[in-house]
Amino acid sequence: MLMRDLHTGVACLDSLRRPLRDLRISVTDRCNLRCTYCMPGEVFGRDFVFLRHADLLSFEEIVRVARQCIALGVRKIRLSGGEPLLRHGIERLVEMLARLCDNDGKPIELAMTSNGTLLAKKARALKDAGLMRLNISLDALDEDIFRRITGNRVSPEAVLEGIAAAEAVGLTPVKVNAVIKRGVNESEILPLVRRFRHSGVIMRFIEYMDVGNTNGWRLDDVVSAGEILALIEREYPLVPIASLTEGEGVAERWALQDGSGEIGVITSVTQAFCHTCSRLRLSTDGKLYTCLFATDGIDLRTLIRAQPGDEVALRQHITAVWRSRADRYSQLRHEMTEALSGRIEMSYIGG
Repeated sequence: MLMRDLHTGVACLDSLRRPLRDLRISVTDRCNLRCTYCMPGEVFGRDFVFLRHADLLSFEEIVRVARQCIALGVRKIRLSGGEPLLRHGIERLVEMLARLCDNDGKPIELAMTSNGTLLAKKARALKDAGLMRLNISLDALDEDIFRRITGNRVSPEAVLEGIAAAEAVGLTPVKVNAVIKRGVNESEILPLVRRFRHSGVIMRFIEYMDVGNTNGWRLDDVVSAGEILALIEREYPLVPIASLTEGEGVAERWALQDGSGEIGVITSVTQAFCHTCSRLRLSTDGKLYTCLFATDGIDLRTLIRAQPGDEVALRQHITAVWRSRADRYSQLRHEMTEALSGRIEMSYIGG
């Protein structure tokens, strides 16, 4: 059953009849890695100007937006960046958001996407604050490949330590995400599957996407989900896992036939899932984006700060943004890629 706007009783649907279900919140535009597909070092170098602290939404402002999005139907909130663990006091924001409930009085599902390198020291505090789930990025186990992808900043062991820390405090099941780019790390697909068999970790592979303008994306660099699955099946037969509900997630789910684990593939290039996309994105500096591939955001910060007590106006503004939404970039990718040369960077809006 669709959630209803508390004031109007009308389902908050966009122009293509998609409900608002998920809110992605970018809490910082900074990251301690320089992954080639997200924040390449040649662009995000020492001279790159990041947002000033005064430009960032405060935790209280973030919670205001989250509360109104929940009233419009949001059931899940995911914190991202940049690297969210770089935001000072992030545990306090988690605690504030964890107190929020949906329209049926149930706690909101609260998750985070992280590169995992700082997680070993933060996992316990995040769990105690109310975080429920973690997605951790790990594109390679091989030291040389990992360092080439991430800008030669840390070892994959730091990520593995973060995963172990998350499991130890009960932030499970951990999902590990690997973006696969042809000629870079497709050789790591099977090692990653082998590494996380029998561990309870869900390994997910993501098709290399054309987010932003700095990663030099080409269709030829995409290793399709079909290729990924075929490679895995040579060693481990797979059985599809049916989704329990419509819009349960963006990943196609597969179980290893021997019962040793689960993998997922995210097919945003070869099999677009725009028709079920229910995500609204809030940038670090308070802009609303209705698509990961958007070129422009709608300023919310000005309204928030000009009218600090007007929750009705805030909800009406968010409602208007969602109801006018018509994005389906991935379905139209091939005719739109050249036209949309000003796409927002993933490091700014969150993956």
